[in-house]
Amino acid sequence: MPRVVIAPDKFKGTLPAEEVADAIAAGLRRAVPGVETLECPIADGGDGTVAAAVAAGFEFVPAEATGPTGERVRTGYARKDDTAIVELAAVSGLSMMTELAPLTATTLGVGEVIAHALDNGCTKVVLGLGGSASTDGGAGLVQGLGARLLDAEGRELPLGGKALLDLATIDLSGLRKAEIVLASDVDNPLLGEHGAAAVYGPQKGATPEDIELLDRALAHFAEVVGTQFADAPGAGAAGGTGFGALALLGATFRSGIDVVLELTGFAEKLPGADLVITGEGSFDEQTLRGKGPAGIAARAAGTPVVAVAGRVTLDRETLRQHGFSAGYGLTDIEPDVQRCMTETAALLEQLAARVAEDWL
Repeated sequence: MPRVVIAPDKFKGTLPAEEVADAIAAGLRRAVPGVETLECPIADGGDGTVAAAVAAGFEFVPAEATGPTGERVRTGYARKDDTAIVELAAVSGLSMMTELAPLTATTLGVGEVIAHALDNGCTKVVLGLGGSASTDGGAGLVQGLGARLLDAEGRELPLGGKALLDLATIDLSGLRKAEIVLASDVDNPLLGEHGAAAVYGPQKGATPEDIELLDRALAHFAEVVGTQFADAPGAGAAGGTGFGALALLGATFRSGIDVVLELTGFAEKLPGADLVITGEGSFDEQTLRGKGPAGIAARAAGTPVVAVAGRVTLDRETLRQHGFSAGYGLTDIEPDVQRCMTETAALLEQLAARVAEDWL
């Protein structure tokens, strides 16, 4: 019988990656009884990274931490042996905001969750960057790990990016460190027109005036830190959290999908596979810029790779050039976009049956 590896990312706003994989597997089994399916939900470092790790056998560890606007939130991380997987979006994420706060949102809780993992014996942390509500340069992150950010009077700074304009000194004597790997598909620098504030600030509610202020605040932060990491690829990830982690925690930066595929053992599932099915909510030009499905196609080792999505906007030749044998959209079988979003699982089963007819 045929063997299929199912490795989708989430369909954002509709289904998490694990449920996407389940629906595709159900459709394949209905069309080809006896088909062997290996489910491998993925993420690219943003939303869903912890869920992908848990689906791969990591333990979920619940925790409480400071949310993006200072409230306490219930969150958690994934753990296996001495490695913790922490997802910024699950602690300080934009999706958690009821009201946007571009100048004051913080990553403090991310540092608190990492500290929780260290307290429980973890020595290596994979930090998934993406979906952040803040533009604080990772200042909150290092505060959550024991650093003190002080103004000229020796007072602790308030939380958020705006407050960095008043930063005078950083006390790192209480800073806790570990081996930290940053997982992200974002390679922006910290500052300037391609930086954290300019590129990602608007989606967090920042006005043009806010963006100018935040860019100045981040530049001042980098000046006080006194490192060259502001121009490093990924320094601008997650509102500059990449910069704070690189400069003050000695973190290393890697492609988010590379890290996740290692954690989930994707390569070990490939031998003997007749087909790989991947996908995400919208399969478009953005997908090709380091997103999860592109990473799957690059590593499929000659096995046909088919993409499923809510919609596919790429033509066949573009798909082929990037390692995809075909693309299937829910809108191919259901033109009502609202139904595609509310009946995603059922439609995915139907779409998977069509994939089976064509490829198995």
